[in-house]
Amino acid sequence: MSDIDSRRRAAGELEGQVMSVLWAAGRSMIPAEVQAELDPAPAYNTVQTILIRLVDKQLVRRSRVGRAHAYEPVRSEADAAAAQLRATLSGVGDRGLTLQRFAETLDDAEAQVLRQLLAEARRVDR
Repeated sequence: MSDIDSRRRAAGELEGQVMSVLWAAGRSMIPAEVQAELDPAPAYNTVQTILIRLVDKQLVRRSRVGRAHAYEPVRSEADAAAAQLRATLSGVGDRGLTLQRFAETLDDAEAQVLRQLLAEARRVDR
């Protein structure tokens, strides 16, 4: 593997990093601001392309700011992760087994939070 190949990001990795930057900012950002937060910083045009792709995927919204565009996530990071988990779960045959395997990966604190949330959800359903 050449030095250039070792620096390449995996498919989708840059999109994820851009989304992380936008979520962490908690405000809309112009491409140059997003670029400044990425390490290593890709070319400005690359950041612009990624942001446009995220708009096309309806993950980010774009608004005009002077002569530039600013971008912000459509959903919170938690909402996006929950939707991704839901989509993954709906795509498997044995949901029970999948949930079991997921539960086995939780540490004690995470398992306790999940137990509390499930108990609260049951109380609301009654």
